[in-house]
Amino acid sequence: MVAGTINIKGERYVVIPETEYLGYVGHSQNLRSLPVADADGTVDALAFSRASIARDIIRDRQKLGLSQAELARRAGIRPETLNRIEKLKTSAATRILERIDQALTRAKA
Repeated sequence: MVAGTINIKGERYVVIPETEYLGYVGHSQNLRSLPVADADGTVDALAFSRASIARDIIRDRQKLGLSQAELARRAGIRPETLNRIEKLKTSAATRILERIDQALTRAKA
């Protein structure tokens, strides 16, 4: 990484390549929202876990420049399955999440 700093109106900013920045923040406009807490501060655990897992998969997949279809192919699952996971339509079985994780890990290497 090549980074630098600049000063604008007395405030210091760090400058990094855009691709690296996107890796840090993800493509937040495409990330699923986390559920809002109830008045007592509780959040539905299933909804939260679905959203959290989907956000992680989307962030990692996009950071690696993989489409849903390509990640699904690498994980040995149907693209429709990955799409439903990312859109919070289903809870994925542990074995499916492990396959997705392994595919992402291999793609990072």
